[in-house]
Amino acid sequence: MRDYVGGMNAPATSAAAPGQRSRKPDWIRVKAPTSPGYAETRKLMRELNLHTVCEEAACPNIGECWTKKHATVMILGDTCTRACAFCNVKTGMPRPVDLLEPEHTAIAAAKMGLTHIVITSVDRDDLPDGGASQFVKVINALRRETPQTTIEILTPDFRNKPESAVAAIVDARPDVYNHNLETVPRLYPTIRPGARYYASLRLLESVKRRDPSIFTKSGIMLGLGEERMEVHQVMDDMRSADIDFMTMGQYLQPTPKHAKVAEFVTPQAFDAYAQIARAKGFLQVASSPLTRSSYHAGDDFERMRAAREAQLARVKAD
Repeated sequence: MRDYVGGMNAPATSAAAPGQRSRKPDWIRVKAPTSPGYAETRKLMRELNLHTVCEEAACPNIGECWTKKHATVMILGDTCTRACAFCNVKTGMPRPVDLLEPEHTAIAAAKMGLTHIVITSVDRDDLPDGGASQFVKVINALRRETPQTTIEILTPDFRNKPESAVAAIVDARPDVYNHNLETVPRLYPTIRPGARYYASLRLLESVKRRDPSIFTKSGIMLGLGEERMEVHQVMDDMRSADIDFMTMGQYLQPTPKHAKVAEFVTPQAFDAYAQIARAKGFLQVASSPLTRSSYHAGDDFERMRAAREAQLARVKAD
């Protein structure tokens, strides 16, 4: 993406020298979380023995989201069976699945008064279905305890698992099915070595094929060394798979052992990518340095639902 600096776009900030961590530009610096709302959300997660991707992945938006009592629950434990070069979640041999997790997730949603909740998980390659049945149980518990809450799930790729795993989740009817492509195909061997780009695309395509009413969503990180035309190709691939919602955010290096930031992409460049994505036909696009899969997910869901309703109204009018 280094050639995307012309016109209205300011040059991207260069990355650090080898062996050093990149200094963050002003546009992605955030305040430390100190509010009472943050403390209350943290306390609730501890009481219910729930993990969140907000903490485990060191999300820069945790202070803002937890202050508003918005948290993304990470089910199936806090230990991943993979070791992606971008991810801060710890890896190793996971503990047994917590049988109380579905009920505790529903209790948390009710206590926080959530109108929209995002549920994600670690990769569980050790489980026969990759943990799909736990997603189903969580969705069912939420429908039972907080029926007014819309549900967005962000799943692993379920690579080498039976097709019935994804089918079972789709049949539980979440409102949004998200699975992130994370980066461009060329960078998969180094950034996402345990996954396959086209397998992830096929997963999302299969969701839409099985239940067209479910919104599908996917996202990528920028700043890993991708080129502009590669990002455009990912957009085209997503649209070919009938994905409704695309997110783009800045990759931030969690620790010195993780993949280094190749560049800090400017807010103007993120805006330009968003314009291109909208022109390609996505119902909803979120693109900014601080964008993450679940950041402002509830508001984005309402916009996406309104966009679909407007689209259907136009079709009927024609």
